[in-house]
Amino acid sequence: MKRYHQNDRNAVEARFAEIFAHLDFISTYARCRGARDPDGIAAEAMAIAWRRLAEVPTADARPWLIVTARNLLLAERRSEPETGRQPLGDIDLEAPAEQLPSELDLDPDLARGLRVLPEKDREALLLIAWDDLTPALAAASLGISPTAFRVRLHRARRRLSDLLTKQAPVNPVSAHQPNWRQT
Repeated sequence: MKRYHQNDRNAVEARFAEIFAHLDFISTYARCRGARDPDGIAAEAMAIAWRRLAEVPTADARPWLIVTARNLLLAERRSEPETGRQPLGDIDLEAPAEQLPSELDLDPDLARGLRVLPEKDREALLLIAWDDLTPALAAASLGISPTAFRVRLHRARRRLSDLLTKQAPVNPVSAHQPNWRQT
């Protein structure tokens, strides 16, 4: 039986503390993607990170944690009864406000645009905009090259822009607004 020195134990604990600092990030990631139990997803991702500590990248653990959380979300979706949701990642944008981050105040047109985008496009946009990852980290979380991610992100932005310019606004301004200066 191998005996660990106190320095080794302290190094392992310090390493896990760096990873554990991302608990809220992963919980928010799961919440924004419609998890039934986002805190449970985040806790399970941390438990997996602890068991597989040697596999977690030292530079930035977020992409690895996102992959783990995404796999847990997919398992959650497979285990729930058919609810009419798309099986692999329909974002629950219509969720009650308490399920979305408080700083997230989506324009109704943007929410509708995100909802109709293909999942790959939506995920590329959300990794950059909501999760504040760099293109290189977002690419790592998706298991693709940074160049492929940048292309995907460019196309996703273009598709969203096209959707937003084609759709009618949710609250169109009437052309017959009263002229308040003449009244």
